[in-house]
Amino acid sequence: MSDLVEDLLAGEHRALARVISKIEDRSPGYREIVSELHRHTGSADVIGVTGSPGAGKSTLVDKVAATYRERGETVGVIAIDPSSPFTGGAVLGDRIRMGSNAGDMDVFFRSMSARGSLGGLSTATTDAVTALDAFGKDRVIIETVGAGQNEIDIVRTADTVAVLVPPDSGDDVQMLKAGILEIADLFAVNKADLDGANRTVQQLKEMLHYGQGRAGSDADDWEPPVIETIADSGEGVEEFMAAVDDHLDYLDASGQREAKQRSRYAAEIRALVRADTNDLLEAELAQRGGIEAYVDEIVARESDPYTVTEEIVAPLRECLDAPSQD
Repeated sequence: MSDLVEDLLAGEHRALARVISKIEDRSPGYREIVSELHRHTGSADVIGVTGSPGAGKSTLVDKVAATYRERGETVGVIAIDPSSPFTGGAVLGDRIRMGSNAGDMDVFFRSMSARGSLGGLSTATTDAVTALDAFGKDRVIIETVGAGQNEIDIVRTADTVAVLVPPDSGDDVQMLKAGILEIADLFAVNKADLDGANRTVQQLKEMLHYGQGRAGSDADDWEPPVIETIADSGEGVEEFMAAVDDHLDYLDASGQREAKQRSRYAAEIRALVRADTNDLLEAELAQRGGIEAYVDEIVARESDPYTVTEEIVAPLRECLDAPSQD
C-alpha cells in the first residue's frame, strides 16, 4: 500500500487509477490509503456540475476540461452515474464521454456509481476527490446524475456548484424552486441557441431577484450569475469558467472556502460514523441470529420495534456511557 501511495504522489496515472478502483470497490486497506493521502490535499479547486437530465452536462464538462488544459492546468473528472440495482455498478459507465480530451493523460476521467446515495453521490466520491487532489490535479470536476433536488449533496463536496438548465424548461425551473435552486453558485442555460432560452434566463433571474433562490451561508453576499452557453460549439464556455473563478475568488476573500471545508469535514465524519455504527449493529444482529426472530416476536405482538431496537443498541449504549478507564 505504501508503494502505491508513493507512486500516486509521484504522478503515476496507473497508481491513481488503482487507488480509485480500491476506493470504489471498498477494497481492504482503502481507508489507510485515503488517510495517508489526506495530508497531501488542499490545492485543487472542486467544481460540481449538476442539473436536469438532458441539460448537456457531459458536453459542457468536456469543453471546460479542454479549456483548462489549453491553459496548462491539469484536470480530474468524476462522472457520477446511476447505479444498477443488481450489481451496484454504474449503469452508464461504458458510454463515450470526454471526446475532446481522449488520449490526454492530464485529464483523468472516471465514471463512478452513485451506489444508491439519495443525492447521487457516495462516500467513495469524496475519497476519489481526495486521491485526485493529492495527485496534484489543479481542477476536479464532479458531474452528477441529475436526479432532481436530492442532488443537493454535491454542495458538501464541491467548492463551487454550477446548475445547468435547458431552455424553455418551465417544469425544470419549477423543480429547481423545490430545492436544487438553493445550492447553485452559478447557473448555465445551456443549448442557448434553442427557442425559449431567453425566457428561461429571465425566469431564473426573476426567481433570484425575488428571493426564491439560495439559502446558503454566503447567500446574502453572492448573487449567482446566469450564463448562456452552447456547449456543442463552445460558445459561452469562457464566460462560464470566468464565473466559476469569480466565485472561487469570492470564497477566498470572504473566508467562505474555509467555512465550507469545515462543514464538509463535519458532514463526512457524521457519514462515516453512521456507516461504521450501522456495520457494528448489523454484526451484533447477525450474532443474535438475524432479524427474523425479532420480526416474529413483533408480528405475534410479543414485542415491538422500539423495544427490539433498544435491546440491540443497548450494548453500544453501555459502552459509550461507561466511564473512561485511565
